[in-house]
Amino acid sequence: MKAGTGPLLSALLGLMLLSIPGSRGANPALVARITDKGLEYAAKEGLLTLQRELYKITLSDFSGDFKIKAVGRGHYEFHSLEIQNCELRGSSLKPLPGQGLSLAISDSTIGVRGKWKVRKSFLKLHGSFDLDVKSVTISVDLLLGMDPSGRPTVTASGCSSRICDLEVHMSGHLEWLLNLFHNQIESKLQKVLESKVCEMIQKSVTSDLQPYLQTLPVTAEIDNVLGIDYSLVAAPQAKAHVLDVLFKGEIFNRNHRSPVTTPTPTMSLPEDSKQMVYFAISDHAFNIASRVYHQAGYLNFSITDDMLPPDSNIRLNTKAFRPFTPQITRKYPDMNLELRGTVVSAPLLNVSPGNLSLSPQMEIEGFVILPNFAREPVFRLGVVTNIFASLTFNNSKITGMLHPDKAQVRLIESKVGMFNVNLFQAFLNYYLSKSLYPDVNDELAKGFPLPLPRRIRLHDLDFQIHKDFLYLGANVQYMRV
Repeated sequence: MKAGTGPLLSALLGLMLLSIPGSRGANPALVARITDKGLEYAAKEGLLTLQRELYKITLSDFSGDFKIKAVGRGHYEFHSLEIQNCELRGSSLKPLPGQGLSLAISDSTIGVRGKWKVRKSFLKLHGSFDLDVKSVTISVDLLLGMDPSGRPTVTASGCSSRICDLEVHMSGHLEWLLNLFHNQIESKLQKVLESKVCEMIQKSVTSDLQPYLQTLPVTAEIDNVLGIDYSLVAAPQAKAHVLDVLFKGEIFNRNHRSPVTTPTPTMSLPEDSKQMVYFAISDHAFNIASRVYHQAGYLNFSITDDMLPPDSNIRLNTKAFRPFTPQITRKYPDMNLELRGTVVSAPLLNVSPGNLSLSPQMEIEGFVILPNFAREPVFRLGVVTNIFASLTFNNSKITGMLHPDKAQVRLIESKVGMFNVNLFQAFLNYYLSKSLYPDVNDELAKGFPLPLPRRIRLHDLDFQIHKDFLYLGANVQYMRV
């Protein structure tokens, strides 16, 4: 991407690709809000970008005729105009309620150097000049919208630049002559500069910022099962002190996407403003993920003897299982066993102040593997457990870890007589703690991606748990290349 105002403003907008209730009739599962502090940081970064861009402005040559009583008529020309220095000192980026953002730059200076020519009859003279442009002010409105694919759009509107103070210093054999009509020259130079500044901003928004926003994905992969829909549900909304950008955040099965039947509840965000950006994630997003996993069968598991830890004192065969159910070896001597666990329904995440928990309910069915490799069911157990979860954020992802309580087991059915539930419960908890939960935590450590644009990093993270949603405050750093 070319350098310009695009990277900064798109970084700002990319941070806000999350949402509040939108015009498509769907509430978001993800919300991001940019505060005054975030807009102030973006404005400061924007000055650096805009300064570099101003050096690239090509100023057109201009010429004219003059008439002075003592000298007569003549012709002048100014050419080879180049910006030598530029210092933008003050800027602000404010919400423009109902439209987008308003960018204002003031108290700035620009230095221009160039050459002049004067021709009168057969006489031709030339020299150089320096132009000091002071008290430059620039303002432009950035109108934010959404295209049919759900990607954000931005257009520049109402751009104006004004130069309040301008001085021309000329050198050469007839600088005194040019000084006689310096007001005319200054007026033309001022018009050239004012129009070029706005032309540069309009071009940068069209050729840099808008294409950069269009590269933001409509969907992204979470893992080999889940994807997430990052399309906007409405155009970004500017309010008095914040900018909310509307984003669906719908999780789906990448292999078989089906409509979400349960609506996302609304979220009432706190009025925090200490940090630059705030992310809110509804428990609905996690619960949709749980339902997708459950429907796809990914929450079910199977345990065979070769999956047990090598140091396990219990093996999955009928001989080793005799302490659990003594009659099993009489009916099925020296045969292997398989345990199949099925989650009864998708476990829902309970999000309450300071607490994340879920209570999955499972059934475990035991099978004897017959000599012909057929599976014959011999017992069925019910299992319940409480699991507490912890979530953390790095600079681009949400990661998690499960902290389970001991599983509680009850006997539903036995075809092999008496069954020692307490002993099996101890075995199951050992397996879950040594094998199943560590594998799940390894997957959770890979993280859930936040929709951030390129070269954006979050720091000073503040994680909070509110009723029905998670809340993350962060400051932003734009990583320049």
